[in-house]
Amino acid sequence: MGASPSSPSPFPPLLEDEEQPPSTTAAASSSKTSKKLALIPLVFLIYFEVAGGPYGEEAAVGAAGPLFAILGFLIFPFIWSIPEALVTAELATTFPGNGGFVIWAHKAFGPFWGSMIGCWKLLSGVINLASYPVLCTDYLKLVFPVFSSGFPRYLAILFSTLFLSFLNYTGLTVVGYTAVCLGVLSLSPFLVLSLVSIPKIDAGRWMSLGQKGVQKDWRLFFNTLFWNLNFWDNASTLAGEVEQPQKTYPRALFSAGILTCFGYLIPLLAATGATPLDQEKWVDGYFADLALMIAGNWLKIWIEIGAVLSVIGLYEAQLSSCAYQILGMADIGVVPRLFGARSKWFNTPWVGILVSTLVAVAVSYLNFADIISSVNFSYSLGMLLEFASFLWLRWKFAEANRPYKVPLPFAGLVVMCLVPSGFLVYVMVVANKTVYLVNAVLTLVGIFWYFLMNLCRSRMWIEFESSGLKKDQILLS
Repeated sequence: MGASPSSPSPFPPLLEDEEQPPSTTAAASSSKTSKKLALIPLVFLIYFEVAGGPYGEEAAVGAAGPLFAILGFLIFPFIWSIPEALVTAELATTFPGNGGFVIWAHKAFGPFWGSMIGCWKLLSGVINLASYPVLCTDYLKLVFPVFSSGFPRYLAILFSTLFLSFLNYTGLTVVGYTAVCLGVLSLSPFLVLSLVSIPKIDAGRWMSLGQKGVQKDWRLFFNTLFWNLNFWDNASTLAGEVEQPQKTYPRALFSAGILTCFGYLIPLLAATGATPLDQEKWVDGYFADLALMIAGNWLKIWIEIGAVLSVIGLYEAQLSSCAYQILGMADIGVVPRLFGARSKWFNTPWVGILVSTLVAVAVSYLNFADIISSVNFSYSLGMLLEFASFLWLRWKFAEANRPYKVPLPFAGLVVMCLVPSGFLVYVMVVANKTVYLVNAVLTLVGIFWYFLMNLCRSRMWIEFESSGLKKDQILLS
Protein backbone atom coordinates (compact mmCIF):
# COMPACT_ATOMS: atom_id res chain seq x y z
CA MET A 1 0.00 0.00 0.00
CA GLY A 2 2.82 2.42 0.83
CA ALA A 3 5.52 3.84 -1.40
CA SER A 4 8.74 1.89 -1.80
CA PRO A 5 11.46 3.04 0.62
CA SER A 6 13.80 3.62 -2.29
CA SER A 7 11.36 5.60 -4.41
CA PRO A 8 11.46 9.40 -4.11
CA SER A 9 8.44 11.06 -2.59
CA PRO A 10 7.32 14.60 -3.36
CA PHE A 11 6.13 14.95 0.21
CA PRO A 12 8.39 15.89 3.13
CA PRO A 13 9.60 13.00 5.31
CA LEU A 14 7.75 12.49 8.56
CA LEU A 15 10.91 11.76 10.46
CA GLU A 16 14.48 12.71 9.76
CA ASP A 17 17.64 11.73 11.58
CA GLU A 18 18.62 15.32 12.00
CA GLU A 19 16.59 18.02 13.71
CA GLN A 20 14.27 19.90 11.38
CA PRO A 21 13.50 23.59 11.54
CA PRO A 22 9.99 24.32 12.69
CA SER A 23 7.37 24.88 10.03
CA THR A 24 5.87 28.26 9.30
CA THR A 25 2.58 27.43 10.94
CA ALA A 26 4.33 25.94 13.92
CA ALA A 27 6.53 28.99 14.20
CA ALA A 28 3.52 31.24 14.05
CA SER A 29 1.94 29.19 16.78
CA SER A 30 4.95 29.28 19.04
CA SER A 31 5.42 32.98 18.56
CA LYS A 32 2.02 33.56 20.04
CA THR A 33 1.14 32.75 23.60
CA SER A 34 -1.88 30.47 23.40
CA LYS A 35 -3.47 28.37 26.12
CA LYS A 36 -3.46 24.62 25.70
CA LEU A 37 -6.56 22.47 26.13
CA ALA A 38 -6.82 20.95 29.61
CA LEU A 39 -8.43 17.64 30.54
CA ILE A 40 -12.03 18.71 31.25
CA PRO A 41 -12.56 20.77 28.07
CA LEU A 42 -11.02 17.93 26.04
CA VAL A 43 -13.40 15.41 27.66
CA PHE A 44 -16.41 17.45 26.58
CA LEU A 45 -15.02 18.11 23.10
CA ILE A 46 -14.63 14.34 22.63
CA TYR A 47 -18.10 13.84 24.11
CA PHE A 48 -19.58 16.22 21.54
CA GLU A 49 -17.54 14.65 18.73
CA VAL A 50 -19.18 11.31 19.57
CA ALA A 51 -22.57 11.92 21.18
CA GLY A 52 -23.78 15.27 22.48
CA GLY A 53 -26.58 13.68 24.49
CA PRO A 54 -29.35 11.12 23.96
CA TYR A 55 -30.88 13.22 21.16
CA GLY A 56 -31.09 10.97 18.11
CA GLU A 57 -31.10 7.56 19.81
CA GLU A 58 -34.92 7.36 19.62
CA ALA A 59 -34.78 5.84 16.13
CA ALA A 60 -33.14 2.68 17.52
CA VAL A 61 -36.31 1.91 19.50
CA GLY A 62 -38.50 2.68 16.50
CA ALA A 63 -36.40 0.41 14.30
CA ALA A 64 -36.04 -2.66 16.53
CA GLY A 65 -37.94 -2.21 19.81
CA PRO A 66 -36.82 -1.42 23.38
CA LEU A 67 -34.85 -4.61 24.13
CA PHE A 68 -32.67 -4.45 21.02
CA ALA A 69 -32.15 -0.70 21.50
CA ILE A 70 -31.00 -1.21 25.11
CA LEU A 71 -28.76 -4.12 24.13
CA GLY A 72 -27.39 -2.10 21.21
CA PHE A 73 -26.31 0.84 23.36
CA LEU A 74 -25.00 -1.58 26.00
CA ILE A 75 -23.00 -3.92 23.73
CA PHE A 76 -22.06 -1.77 20.75
CA PRO A 77 -19.59 0.41 22.72
CA PHE A 78 -17.57 -2.74 23.52
CA ILE A 79 -17.33 -3.94 19.90
CA TRP A 80 -16.97 -0.53 18.30
CA SER A 81 -16.41 2.46 20.57
CA ILE A 82 -13.81 0.93 22.90
CA PRO A 83 -11.58 -0.46 20.09
CA GLU A 84 -11.71 2.88 18.28
CA ALA A 85 -10.94 4.79 21.47
CA LEU A 86 -8.03 2.46 22.35
CA VAL A 87 -6.53 2.86 18.88
CA THR A 88 -6.88 6.63 19.19
CA ALA A 89 -5.30 6.69 22.65
CA GLU A 90 -2.21 4.74 21.53
CA LEU A 91 -1.63 6.53 18.23
CA ALA A 92 -2.42 10.05 19.49
CA THR A 93 0.12 9.68 22.29
CA THR A 94 2.78 7.95 20.17
CA PHE A 95 2.46 10.24 17.14
CA PRO A 96 1.10 13.52 18.56
CA GLY A 97 0.47 16.49 16.32
CA ASN A 98 -2.33 18.30 14.54
CA GLY A 99 -3.50 16.07 11.74
CA GLY A 100 -4.08 12.95 13.86
CA PHE A 101 -5.03 10.01 11.64
CA VAL A 102 -3.47 11.72 8.59
CA ILE A 103 -0.08 11.48 10.32
CA TRP A 104 -0.70 7.83 11.24
CA ALA A 105 -1.61 6.68 7.71
CA HIS A 106 1.18 8.82 6.23
CA LYS A 107 3.71 7.23 8.56
CA ALA A 108 2.38 3.71 7.98
CA PHE A 109 1.80 3.57 4.23
CA GLY A 110 3.18 6.74 2.68
CA PRO A 111 1.88 10.11 1.50
CA PHE A 112 -0.77 8.78 -0.91
CA TRP A 113 -2.67 6.98 1.84
CA GLY A 114 -2.12 9.87 4.23
CA SER A 115 -3.76 12.10 1.64
CA MET A 116 -6.62 9.65 1.05
CA ILE A 117 -7.51 9.20 4.72
CA GLY A 118 -7.35 12.96 5.06
CA CYS A 119 -9.77 13.27 2.16
CA TRP A 120 -12.23 10.63 3.43
CA LYS A 121 -12.20 11.82 7.03
CA LEU A 122 -12.35 15.50 6.15
CA LEU A 123 -15.26 14.98 3.78
CA SER A 124 -17.10 12.86 6.34
CA GLY A 125 -16.40 15.56 8.92
CA VAL A 126 -17.63 18.52 6.90
CA ILE A 127 -20.64 16.58 5.59
CA ASN A 128 -21.44 15.64 9.18
CA LEU A 129 -20.93 19.29 10.12
CA ALA A 130 -23.60 20.29 7.61
CA SER A 131 -26.27 18.28 9.42
CA TYR A 132 -26.12 20.33 12.63
CA PRO A 133 -27.46 23.69 11.38
CA VAL A 134 -30.25 21.66 9.72
CA LEU A 135 -31.08 20.04 13.07
CA CYS A 136 -30.88 23.41 14.82
CA THR A 137 -33.33 24.90 12.31
CA ASP A 138 -35.65 21.90 12.74
CA TYR A 139 -35.91 22.69 16.44
CA LEU A 140 -36.28 26.43 15.83
CA LYS A 141 -39.25 25.84 13.53
CA LEU A 142 -41.14 24.32 16.49
CA VAL A 143 -41.10 27.78 18.06
CA PHE A 144 -40.99 29.84 14.84
CA PRO A 145 -42.99 28.06 12.10
CA VAL A 146 -41.71 30.54 9.51
CA PHE A 147 -38.47 28.51 9.38
CA SER A 148 -40.30 25.36 8.25
CA SER A 149 -39.63 25.77 4.55
CA GLY A 150 -38.65 28.05 1.71
CA PHE A 151 -36.28 31.03 1.77
CA PRO A 152 -36.57 31.72 5.55
CA ARG A 153 -35.40 28.15 6.25
CA TYR A 154 -32.39 28.50 3.93
CA LEU A 155 -31.57 31.84 5.53
CA ALA A 156 -31.79 30.37 9.05
CA ILE A 157 -29.42 27.52 8.08
CA LEU A 158 -26.94 29.98 6.54
CA PHE A 159 -26.87 32.42 9.45
CA SER A 160 -26.73 29.71 12.12
CA THR A 161 -23.76 28.15 10.28
CA LEU A 162 -21.91 31.46 10.02
CA PHE A 163 -22.58 32.41 13.64
CA LEU A 164 -21.40 29.07 15.02
CA SER A 165 -18.28 29.20 12.84
CA PHE A 166 -17.42 32.65 14.15
CA LEU A 167 -17.59 31.31 17.73
CA ASN A 168 -15.06 28.65 16.71
CA TYR A 169 -12.81 31.34 15.26
CA THR A 170 -12.48 33.00 18.68
CA GLY A 171 -10.26 30.20 20.02
CA LEU A 172 -10.10 26.51 20.89
CA THR A 173 -9.92 27.22 24.62
CA VAL A 174 -13.14 29.25 24.35
CA VAL A 175 -14.73 26.40 22.39
CA GLY A 176 -13.54 23.86 24.98
CA TYR A 177 -15.05 25.61 27.98
CA THR A 178 -18.17 26.42 25.96
CA ALA A 179 -18.47 22.67 25.34
CA VAL A 180 -18.30 22.04 29.11
CA CYS A 181 -21.19 24.46 29.73
CA LEU A 182 -23.23 23.13 26.81
CA GLY A 183 -22.66 19.55 27.93
CA VAL A 184 -23.90 20.21 31.45
CA LEU A 185 -26.92 22.22 30.25
CA SER A 186 -27.96 19.75 27.54
CA LEU A 187 -27.67 16.68 29.81
CA SER A 188 -29.42 18.20 32.84
CA PRO A 189 -33.01 17.76 31.56
CA PHE A 190 -32.32 14.05 30.97
CA LEU A 191 -31.06 13.69 34.51
CA VAL A 192 -34.34 15.21 35.72
CA LEU A 193 -36.31 13.00 33.30
CA SER A 194 -34.59 9.89 34.65
CA LEU A 195 -35.24 10.82 38.29
CA VAL A 196 -38.91 11.67 37.68
CA SER A 197 -39.37 8.39 35.77
CA ILE A 198 -38.21 6.11 38.62
CA PRO A 199 -41.64 5.65 40.32
CA LYS A 200 -43.28 4.93 36.95
CA ILE A 201 -40.81 2.35 35.63
CA ASP A 202 -42.10 -1.12 34.73
CA ALA A 203 -39.01 -3.27 34.10
CA GLY A 204 -41.07 -5.67 31.97
CA ARG A 205 -41.27 -3.02 29.26
CA TRP A 206 -37.52 -3.32 28.73
CA MET A 207 -38.00 -6.91 27.50
CA SER A 208 -40.26 -5.90 24.62
CA LEU A 209 -39.06 -6.96 21.16
CA GLY A 210 -41.36 -4.39 19.60
CA GLN A 211 -45.03 -4.10 18.74
CA LYS A 212 -46.69 -6.76 16.64
CA GLY A 213 -47.07 -5.74 13.02
CA VAL A 214 -44.17 -3.27 13.09
CA GLN A 215 -41.37 -4.46 10.80
CA LYS A 216 -37.83 -4.25 12.08
CA ASP A 217 -35.56 -1.91 10.13
CA TRP A 218 -32.06 -3.27 10.81
CA ARG A 219 -30.35 -0.84 8.44
CA LEU A 220 -31.81 2.10 10.38
CA PHE A 221 -31.02 0.38 13.69
CA PHE A 222 -27.32 -0.15 12.95
CA ASN A 223 -26.92 3.22 11.25
CA THR A 224 -28.41 4.87 14.36
CA LEU A 225 -25.95 3.05 16.63
CA PHE A 226 -23.08 3.91 14.31
CA TRP A 227 -24.14 7.55 14.02
CA ASN A 228 -24.39 7.95 17.79
CA LEU A 229 -21.19 6.14 18.79
CA ASN A 230 -18.50 6.96 16.21
CA PHE A 231 -15.91 9.73 15.65
CA TRP A 232 -13.79 8.85 18.71
CA ASP A 233 -10.65 9.58 16.70
CA ASN A 234 -11.67 13.07 15.57
CA ALA A 235 -10.18 14.78 18.61
CA SER A 236 -6.77 13.36 17.63
CA THR A 237 -6.43 16.24 15.16
CA LEU A 238 -6.22 18.59 18.16
CA ALA A 239 -3.21 16.84 19.71
CA GLY A 240 -0.91 19.78 19.02
CA GLU A 241 -3.23 22.04 21.05
CA VAL A 242 -3.57 19.76 24.10
CA GLU A 243 -1.67 20.17 27.34
CA GLN A 244 0.56 17.08 27.85
CA PRO A 245 -1.25 14.94 25.22
CA GLN A 246 0.61 11.77 26.24
CA LYS A 247 -1.10 11.87 29.65
CA THR A 248 -4.25 13.79 28.83
CA TYR A 249 -5.62 11.82 25.86
CA PRO A 250 -6.06 8.40 27.54
CA ARG A 251 -7.75 10.01 30.54
CA ALA A 252 -9.99 12.16 28.37
CA LEU A 253 -11.05 9.25 26.15
CA PHE A 254 -11.85 7.06 29.17
CA SER A 255 -13.86 9.83 30.86
CA ALA A 256 -15.73 10.72 27.67
CA GLY A 257 -16.51 7.03 27.14
CA ILE A 258 -18.11 6.70 30.56
CA LEU A 259 -20.08 9.94 30.07
CA THR A 260 -21.29 8.84 26.63
CA CYS A 261 -22.42 5.35 27.67
CA PHE A 262 -24.33 6.53 30.73
CA GLY A 263 -25.68 9.53 28.80
CA TYR A 264 -27.34 7.16 26.35
CA LEU A 265 -28.37 4.23 28.55
CA ILE A 266 -29.90 5.93 31.59
CA PRO A 267 -32.43 8.13 29.71
CA LEU A 268 -33.25 5.20 27.38
CA LEU A 269 -33.97 2.89 30.31
CA ALA A 270 -36.01 5.58 32.03
CA ALA A 271 -38.13 6.50 29.01
CA THR A 272 -38.81 2.96 27.77
CA GLY A 273 -39.58 1.73 31.28
CA ALA A 274 -41.87 4.59 32.29
CA THR A 275 -44.12 4.80 29.22
CA PRO A 276 -46.17 2.29 27.20
CA LEU A 277 -44.59 1.46 23.85
CA ASP A 278 -45.89 3.24 20.77
CA GLN A 279 -43.09 2.16 18.48
CA GLU A 280 -43.89 4.17 15.37
CA LYS A 281 -43.61 7.40 17.36
CA TRP A 282 -40.02 6.64 18.37
CA VAL A 283 -38.32 8.94 15.88
CA ASP A 284 -35.82 11.79 16.31
CA GLY A 285 -37.21 14.36 18.73
CA TYR A 286 -39.56 11.95 20.54
CA PHE A 287 -37.80 12.46 23.87
CA ALA A 288 -39.52 15.86 24.10
CA ASP A 289 -42.94 14.20 23.79
CA LEU A 290 -41.94 11.58 26.35
CA ALA A 291 -40.94 14.36 28.75
CA LEU A 292 -44.41 15.85 28.32
CA MET A 293 -46.03 12.50 29.20
CA ILE A 294 -43.74 11.77 32.14
CA ALA A 295 -43.35 15.19 33.79
CA GLY A 296 -45.21 17.91 31.92
CA ASN A 297 -44.76 20.69 29.42
CA TRP A 298 -41.98 22.39 31.43
CA LEU A 299 -39.64 19.42 30.91
CA LYS A 300 -40.61 19.14 27.25
CA ILE A 301 -39.53 22.75 26.68
CA TRP A 302 -36.32 22.15 28.67
CA ILE A 303 -35.38 19.17 26.50
CA GLU A 304 -36.08 21.13 23.31
CA ILE A 305 -33.80 23.93 24.54
CA GLY A 306 -31.22 21.31 25.49
CA ALA A 307 -31.41 19.89 21.97
CA VAL A 308 -30.47 23.25 20.45
CA LEU A 309 -27.58 23.62 22.91
CA SER A 310 -26.42 20.09 22.08
CA VAL A 311 -26.43 20.86 18.36
CA ILE A 312 -24.27 23.92 19.01
CA GLY A 313 -21.78 21.77 20.95
CA LEU A 314 -21.75 19.13 18.21
CA TYR A 315 -21.06 21.75 15.56
CA GLU A 316 -18.25 23.43 17.49
CA ALA A 317 -16.47 20.16 18.29
CA GLN A 318 -16.74 18.87 14.72
CA LEU A 319 -15.61 22.17 13.19
CA SER A 320 -12.58 22.28 15.50
CA SER A 321 -11.60 18.78 14.40
CA CYS A 322 -11.96 19.61 10.69
CA ALA A 323 -10.11 22.92 10.93
CA TYR A 324 -7.15 21.50 12.86
CA GLN A 325 -7.02 18.49 10.53
CA ILE A 326 -6.54 20.90 7.62
CA LEU A 327 -3.87 22.73 9.64
CA GLY A 328 -2.10 19.43 10.34
CA MET A 329 -2.27 18.43 6.67
CA ALA A 330 -0.62 21.74 5.76
CA ASP A 331 2.11 21.15 8.37
CA ILE A 332 3.14 17.85 6.75
CA GLY A 333 2.77 19.09 3.18
CA VAL A 334 -0.38 17.22 2.12
CA VAL A 335 -2.06 20.53 1.26
CA PRO A 336 -0.47 23.91 0.43
CA ARG A 337 1.02 26.05 3.19
CA LEU A 338 -1.72 28.68 2.92
CA PHE A 339 -4.21 26.16 4.40
CA GLY A 340 -2.21 26.27 7.64
CA ALA A 341 -2.65 30.00 8.19
CA ARG A 342 -3.62 31.07 11.71
CA SER A 343 -5.52 34.12 12.87
CA LYS A 344 -3.35 36.99 14.14
CA TRP A 345 -5.90 37.74 16.86
CA PHE A 346 -6.97 34.31 18.12
CA ASN A 347 -4.25 31.98 16.77
CA THR A 348 -6.95 29.74 15.28
CA PRO A 349 -6.68 28.08 11.83
CA TRP A 350 -8.93 30.55 10.07
CA VAL A 351 -8.46 29.08 6.58
CA GLY A 352 -9.39 25.61 7.88
CA ILE A 353 -12.47 27.09 9.57
CA LEU A 354 -13.43 28.97 6.40
CA VAL A 355 -13.04 25.97 4.08
CA SER A 356 -14.99 23.68 6.41
CA THR A 357 -17.76 26.27 6.79
CA LEU A 358 -18.15 26.85 3.04
CA VAL A 359 -18.41 23.13 2.30
CA ALA A 360 -20.86 22.67 5.18
CA VAL A 361 -23.08 25.49 3.86
CA ALA A 362 -23.16 23.92 0.40
CA VAL A 363 -23.91 20.41 1.68
CA SER A 364 -26.51 21.54 4.25
CA TYR A 365 -29.16 21.94 1.51
CA LEU A 366 -29.02 18.24 0.56
CA ASN A 367 -31.43 15.58 1.82
CA PHE A 368 -30.69 14.87 5.49
CA ALA A 369 -30.89 11.05 5.12
CA ASP A 370 -28.36 11.14 2.25
CA ILE A 371 -26.09 13.34 4.38
CA ILE A 372 -25.99 10.76 7.19
CA SER A 373 -25.51 7.76 4.88
CA SER A 374 -22.70 9.48 2.96
CA VAL A 375 -20.97 10.36 6.24
CA ASN A 376 -21.13 6.77 7.44
CA PHE A 377 -19.71 5.37 4.18
CA SER A 378 -16.75 7.75 3.82
CA TYR A 379 -16.04 7.45 7.54
CA SER A 380 -15.99 3.66 7.17
CA LEU A 381 -13.39 3.88 4.39
CA GLY A 382 -11.22 6.08 6.58
CA MET A 383 -11.60 3.85 9.64
CA LEU A 384 -10.60 0.69 7.73
CA LEU A 385 -7.41 2.47 6.68
CA GLU A 386 -6.91 3.74 10.24
CA PHE A 387 -7.15 0.24 11.73
CA ALA A 388 -4.68 -1.02 9.10
CA SER A 389 -2.31 1.86 9.97
CA PHE A 390 -2.55 1.03 13.67
CA LEU A 391 -1.64 -2.62 13.13
CA TRP A 392 1.18 -1.82 10.71
CA LEU A 393 2.71 0.82 12.98
CA ARG A 394 2.55 -1.53 15.98
CA TRP A 395 4.31 -4.19 13.87
CA LYS A 396 6.81 -1.90 12.14
CA PHE A 397 7.68 0.18 15.23
CA ALA A 398 7.25 -2.46 17.91
CA GLU A 399 9.94 -0.84 20.05
CA ALA A 400 8.60 2.69 19.78
CA ASN A 401 8.19 4.70 22.96
CA ARG A 402 4.43 4.50 23.57
CA PRO A 403 3.18 6.60 26.52
CA TYR A 404 -0.04 4.60 26.25
CA LYS A 405 -0.06 1.09 24.79
CA VAL A 406 -3.11 -1.12 24.25
CA PRO A 407 -2.37 -4.07 26.59
CA LEU A 408 -2.81 -6.86 24.03
CA PRO A 409 -0.42 -9.01 21.98
CA PHE A 410 -0.38 -8.42 18.24
CA ALA A 411 -2.80 -11.31 17.55
CA GLY A 412 -5.21 -9.81 20.07
CA LEU A 413 -4.95 -6.42 18.37
CA VAL A 414 -5.83 -8.03 15.03
CA VAL A 415 -8.97 -9.56 16.54
CA MET A 416 -9.82 -6.26 18.26
CA CYS A 417 -9.68 -4.45 14.91
CA LEU A 418 -11.37 -7.19 12.85
CA VAL A 419 -14.64 -7.09 14.81
CA PRO A 420 -15.40 -3.39 14.20
CA SER A 421 -13.99 -3.70 10.67
CA GLY A 422 -16.65 -6.31 9.95
CA PHE A 423 -19.29 -3.82 11.02
CA LEU A 424 -17.73 -1.11 8.84
CA VAL A 425 -17.98 -3.43 5.84
CA TYR A 426 -21.64 -4.10 6.69
CA VAL A 427 -22.41 -0.36 6.81
CA MET A 428 -20.85 0.02 3.36
CA VAL A 429 -22.61 -3.02 1.85
CA VAL A 430 -26.12 -1.88 2.88
CA ALA A 431 -25.66 1.63 1.45
CA ASN A 432 -27.86 2.72 -1.43
CA LYS A 433 -26.83 3.65 -4.98
CA THR A 434 -26.79 7.37 -4.25
CA VAL A 435 -24.30 6.88 -1.41
CA TYR A 436 -22.08 4.67 -3.61
CA LEU A 437 -22.12 7.30 -6.35
CA VAL A 438 -21.37 10.19 -4.00
CA ASN A 439 -18.46 8.39 -2.35
CA ALA A 440 -17.05 7.15 -5.67
CA VAL A 441 -16.97 10.74 -6.91
CA LEU A 442 -15.44 11.99 -3.65
CA THR A 443 -12.76 9.28 -3.76
CA LEU A 444 -11.88 10.17 -7.35
CA VAL A 445 -11.66 13.82 -6.29
CA GLY A 446 -9.27 12.76 -3.51
CA ILE A 447 -7.05 10.83 -5.93
CA PHE A 448 -7.06 13.74 -8.37
CA TRP A 449 -6.16 16.11 -5.51
CA TYR A 450 -3.15 14.01 -4.52
CA PHE A 451 -1.66 13.98 -8.02
CA LEU A 452 -2.52 17.65 -8.54
CA MET A 453 -0.59 18.50 -5.38
CA ASN A 454 2.34 16.43 -6.65
CA LEU A 455 2.33 18.42 -9.90
CA CYS A 456 2.06 21.76 -8.09
CA ARG A 457 4.95 20.81 -5.83
CA SER A 458 7.23 19.59 -8.62
CA ARG A 459 6.54 22.68 -10.73
CA MET A 460 6.70 24.94 -7.66
CA TRP A 461 3.41 26.59 -8.56
CA ILE A 462 2.27 26.66 -4.91
CA GLU A 463 4.28 26.88 -1.71
CA PHE A 464 4.25 23.82 0.58
CA GLU A 465 5.82 23.13 3.94
CA SER A 466 9.18 21.46 3.37
CA SER A 467 10.12 20.45 6.91
CA GLY A 468 7.37 17.95 7.71
CA LEU A 469 6.96 16.96 11.33
CA LYS A 470 9.67 17.83 13.77
CA LYS A 471 11.56 14.92 15.22
CA ASP A 472 10.25 15.46 18.73
CA GLN A 473 6.68 15.07 17.49
CA ILE A 474 7.19 11.34 16.84
CA LEU A 475 8.29 9.47 19.92
CA LEU A 476 10.43 6.70 18.46
CA SER A 477 13.17 5.22 20.57
